[in-house]
Amino acid sequence: MKLPWVPTLILVLGAVLTLGAAEQNTLPLRRPLGEVVPMEVQGHLGQDLTVPDDEAAVAGFSNYLFRLYEKAEPGQTDLDPPAADPEAVSPQGDSTTVGIEPPSSSFSLYVGYYESQTQGNTIHSPKNCLPGAGWEPLSSEPVAIEVGGRAVTVNKYLLQNGSQQALVLYWYQGRGRVRHSEYLVKLDLLRDAAIRRRSDEALVRIVVPVLEGGTEAALELALDAARVAIPALDLSFPEG
Repeated sequence: MKLPWVPTLILVLGAVLTLGAAEQNTLPLRRPLGEVVPMEVQGHLGQDLTVPDDEAAVAGFSNYLFRLYEKAEPGQTDLDPPAADPEAVSPQGDSTTVGIEPPSSSFSLYVGYYESQTQGNTIHSPKNCLPGAGWEPLSSEPVAIEVGGRAVTVNKYLLQNGSQQALVLYWYQGRGRVRHSEYLVKLDLLRDAAIRRRSDEALVRIVVPVLEGGTEAALELALDAARVAIPALDLSFPEG
């Protein structure tokens, strides 16, 4: 049975959603990202790095945190300025690829926050950007973790570039939610833009090199960092 009104309904709904996105509110952070995320995570000390201007322009975020965590020596309380090759810390591409090659004794945390999203200025999925930076996925799957008494799901990717391997966790956080599915993220975005006039959201990504301990050790460290980052970022993002 054909329903001739369905295409019209879809067009009307699409127009409403687009209009809602155009009239959305712009919501700044409640607290700076670097203030709420601890500088020490699982025996690693953090140091904030700068995203190059050209990559920041491509990403289009409103605020960001790009932090490199290095394994601390006994009694160490801060880090020396990073001596890593700038090309290794900030490879070509947009900010979803920044820090994909942290030094072997460290991991990186990237948070790109968008006060609002409009057509042409939305979050770039690492799923699409990482292969362009020379990293190829070996495996991917969602991973469920418990954070502060609630269950959330994040994306886990195992990547390879030549002889190097890295384990990546990433997710989308904002408006009271933590999502891993790009489909659900887009659905939430359209609905909230139309009904709540909100599209604020962040991409959060943790990268851990795969070393002698293998993928299990890298995953354990990444999950520990995620358990710290998720509730901390809730203190910065606008209330859901």
